[in-house]
This record gives sequence, structure tokens and C-alpha cells, in this order.
Amino acid sequence: MNQKPWVDKYRPKSFEDIKGQGQALQKIKKYLEDFNIGKLTKRKKKAIILHGPPGTGKTTVAEVIAKESDSEIFELNASDFRNKTKLKEILRPAIEQQSLTKKNKLILIDEADGISSIDRGGLSELIRIIQETTYPIVITANDVWNKKLSPLRKKCEIVQLKEIDYNVIKSILFGILRNEGMFIDNKIITKIAIKAKGDIRAAINDLQAISKLDGENLDPETIGFDERNKETDIFSAMKHVFKGKPTDKTRKIFDSVNMPIDKIILWIEENIPAEYSGKALAKAYDRLSKVDVFKGRIYKQQYWRFLVYEYALLSYGISASKEKTKTGFTSYKKPSRILKIWINNRRTAKKKSIAKKYAELVHVGHKRAMREFPIIKNIIKSDEDIQDELQLDEDELAYLEK
Repeated sequence: MNQKPWVDKYRPKSFEDIKGQGQALQKIKKYLEDFNIGKLTKRKKKAIILHGPPGTGKTTVAEVIAKESDSEIFELNASDFRNKTKLKEILRPAIEQQSLTKKNKLILIDEADGISSIDRGGLSELIRIIQETTYPIVITANDVWNKKLSPLRKKCEIVQLKEIDYNVIKSILFGILRNEGMFIDNKIITKIAIKAKGDIRAAINDLQAISKLDGENLDPETIGFDERNKETDIFSAMKHVFKGKPTDKTRKIFDSVNMPIDKIILWIEENIPAEYSGKALAKAYDRLSKVDVFKGRIYKQQYWRFLVYEYALLSYGISASKEKTKTGFTSYKKPSRILKIWINNRRTAKKKSIAKKYAELVHVGHKRAMREFPIIKNIIKSDEDIQDELQLDEDELAYLEK
């Protein structure tokens, strides 16, 4: 008989079982408390988004929320519904009907990254359902800052599940071994915890795989694991740059951030004053200005090798600007004014590209299409055949929904 996977066997069943996510759990408990006493109607945020890298326990936390609140869980994967009609058929009845088996009900929408902005009204319908629901809605996402989820973020409390420190992972692994009546060398457990890079699920799977080997022949020095090639979220990357020592890893930190370099520059610019002051602040801004110089040279000369200098100054250069590290937790902010300008420019670009395609299709001038764009937008938005004929891309379709 096959042994039950340890990730399922030792899945947390209560808030107390969840380790290393204290700050996130405080926010979740406050959200549930406010929902139960009706405060959320004033705050207009009836859903929460749990976001973080794979393996940090987003779905597990949602299941624990259901258990702790004695709720029936109604679960959907975002990739299961691709349009407004399908979403109405599946999700709307769930928010209108009471639970038959439990005191309460909780709606879980897993992997919201699967909701594409090209979906035919799926995202806008989800937002309408959030506004109308009388039950808590929990949404999970790996990358909540993806631009296609921007309308959803405005309607939800955002709760980050961070990568777990390897020492916390070690304590979890040792707890599993005690329950299994097994022993594995501390050096091997440390190696598993470090290589997991904050992914508890991966660490437990590695532990179970190692447990099946001959314990007497396990050599901590030769046993190997595949490195996890994980994306880094922008918050973790900034923390590494601002609070860590400049190393070779620092130079490469933004390589694993799934975000254009122009946008990374805006994040860094917004948050430098939160970490640096005095000479360090001046030095950091000086290096950031040199990033902008190289960016200009790339655009003018199309000499893309300068991109290496952009990344080096943005990461290692700014990290090395500080004389000492500011201790304690720092709450990083999304870029404000500059990001709004950048977003507005992007939106204008989409407006122009849609107007150009429409002008070519119906044989009118581009300037006329721009003047009459509010009418044209409604025509295109209401007719999927026209959208297909114009061959609008994902960003253009998302622009029509705004």
C-alpha cells in the first residue's frame, strides 16, 4: 500500500499549526472578525487575497480559515471559468445559497493568476460578486501585483504569505520525524531546509523522499537536491537590496523578479527614503540617476549591453550605498505619482493602438477614431466578433474593460 504523502498528512488544521506567518494570520483574523460583525460593509472590502510564492501555504491557510470559522468551503480554481456567463452559472449561486452542512460558508478562488484579462468579462463579474456577497471570499495568487489583477486588488484586503525562514522549516521537519519515529542527521535536515528556499511543501516532499533511503548510508556531504529556480517578488528583492550586504547574489536579484526594469526602477525610487538617510540617501539617488543615464543611452543608441550596468547599479550599487542597515521591519510602498504617470502613458498607448486598428478596419482617419473613441470603445466592447476581427491583444482587451 502506498504511503500517504506527508504534505497531506501534516497539513495544518488550525491557525496554531501554521508556522512563520504570524503577521498574515493577524490580518486574517481581523478580517474574519470584521466580517462577522458587519464592519466590512463600510470598508467595502469583502474579500481577501492571499499572495506569495508557491509552497508558502496559501490554499492551506484558506482551508484553515474555513475550519476555524466552522464554514463549508466552496472552492473554485480561477482557470475553471473563462467568461462572465460561466462565472455567473458557477459562483453566483454559491453566494446566494446558505450552507447545508455548516454554520457558515466560505468561497475560495484558488490561483487567481489564471484569470486572464482576455477573459470575456470574467474578472469584472468576479468584482461585482465580491461587492454583493454576504460570505467571506478568499482568493489566492502567486503574483498579486500582476497588472491584470489591478481592478481586483482595489476590492480586496491584500495579505502576504512570506517565504518561511529555513530555521522554521527545520523545526517543522523535525516535528514530522518525531511523529514518524524516525531520525535523520541534523546536517541533512539543514540542507533540505536551505535548499527549499522558503517552500515548505518542497521541503516536506524532500524529507519524505530521503526517509525512504538507507539511513546508515546517508552522507550529508554528498546527498544532493535540485535547486529551486523560484521567482522573487519585488518586496523580497527590495529587502535584499536595502537590508542585505552587497554580494554577487545582490547583482542578480532582479533577474528573478517578473517585472520590467522600468517598473523596478519606480519601486526602488519610491522606497529608498524609507531605508536610507543622509549621505547614504544621496549616494543611493546618485546611483539611481546613473541608472537613468544608461537607460537613455540604450534607447538612443540601441546598445543593449548597457543593460548590465543598469541592473548592477540598481541592485549592487544601491545596496552598497548604505554605511549601516536600518534594523526592523519596513513597510514598502507601491510607486505613487510616477507610477500613475507611467500607467497613464501605457493606457494612452493602448487607446491609440485600438483606435488605429479600428480606423484601418472601417477605413476612417486615425485622428477621427481618436476623437470618437468613447463611442468606438462601447461598440467594440459590446461585440466580441469585432474584438476578434480587430485581433486585439490581452492588454487592449483589458483596457476596454476599464
